[in-house]
Amino acid sequence: MSRFVKRIPLKNVSRFSQQLLKWVQTSDTFIWLDSNDYPQKYSSFHKALAIGVKSELKTNYHQAFEKLNRYQQQKQDYIFGYLSYDLKNDTENLKSTNFDELEFPDIYFFQPLKVFLIHGQYLEMHYDDSCIDEIDRDLLQIQNNYTQEKRQFENITIKARISEYEYYQKIDKIQRHIRRGDTYETNFCMEYFSEDTRINPLLTYTKLNAISKPPFAVFFKNDNHYLLSASPERFVRKEGNKIISQPIKGTIKRSTDHQEDKALIEKLKNDPKERSENIMIVDLVRNDLSKTATKSSVKVEELCEVYSFKQVHQLISTITSTVKKDVTPVHLLKSLFPMGSMTGAPKIATMKIIEEQEVSKRGVYSGAVGYFTPKGDFDFNVVIRSILYNVAKKYVSFSVGGAITAKSNPQQEYQECTLKAAAMINALKNKS
Repeated sequence: MSRFVKRIPLKNVSRFSQQLLKWVQTSDTFIWLDSNDYPQKYSSFHKALAIGVKSELKTNYHQAFEKLNRYQQQKQDYIFGYLSYDLKNDTENLKSTNFDELEFPDIYFFQPLKVFLIHGQYLEMHYDDSCIDEIDRDLLQIQNNYTQEKRQFENITIKARISEYEYYQKIDKIQRHIRRGDTYETNFCMEYFSEDTRINPLLTYTKLNAISKPPFAVFFKNDNHYLLSASPERFVRKEGNKIISQPIKGTIKRSTDHQEDKALIEKLKNDPKERSENIMIVDLVRNDLSKTATKSSVKVEELCEVYSFKQVHQLISTITSTVKKDVTPVHLLKSLFPMGSMTGAPKIATMKIIEEQEVSKRGVYSGAVGYFTPKGDFDFNVVIRSILYNVAKKYVSFSVGGAITAKSNPQQEYQECTLKAAAMINALKNKS
């Protein structure tokens, strides 16, 4: 599909981005993607906004990937949206019966009327033919948007869905599974929530994003559903016939003292437990990529490299492959989903254990948000460090977790969860 493209220079990218986000808040559906200028080897733009719905796909998990495949193949256009974790029920003979108060659709994608891409100091506007005459009006409205951010509506009481004691009990059960050989590594997550609550989504997202400045931040709205994400992790990217996956496993806090911070990097880099967690997932991703790769094309470009963010250092590995010509973009996604960093290994047996031990349905959390280009390339993150909000039900939720292995110390795992939860709790606090 062809679009009208207008390219203009920006005098102040930061200011224009803020105005763009404020301008889009009255829309029913949009996705904002922000790299926060984090240095990346693989990237197509610094920021993107998709707004307005020309067509959409919204459904439950049943045959969801086949529906998405037909949709993407038919449109051959920019398509933005998310895959929820519970699409595992489409890829395997699994089910999800845990508690779900958020009630997001299992999958949602839309073909936007307008796409804004920011590359360096330039803005590209990709408009559908039906709204070309709105370009100049939109630019004027965006550049003249001086709306002041509002405070949060009210103080928020955040509760954990399970207690610390219950967490330890569940870790004990998972480690029994590990000793029996049912699983080698299990990513166990727990939910924090607030009921009868209203939040200011833009203010909350702005605060959450400022805390960590991650490379895969997302602000998504569809009617009453919001996703506010400060994700540092890429699930998978397609550039032509090259596939890139960058799982994260291994976390340590940062220090404001430079020498101590360097020492923490070395500690993480050489921690046998953290490295073993990461390497297990690398093996799983290599196996998943091999399903669609040309012979001998699966490579590990980086193994357990330390990436530094504002709050934490993390171990990230980069695995690449060359995809076979007869594999469609969606079928490639399906072969990799859900991502190994959010399940564990072996994948199917571990997902069954996860369903037994977790009490909340994951939904969009630990799924993926991203986009397809008209050429069939794509890029998807992993939905972590994220707040989900159902306006109609006045329900706010976020989840955190970590990889459990035979070497895991339950107390340390719980502390890692509280460290990860701190960013979302701080973003939700009623402070300017």
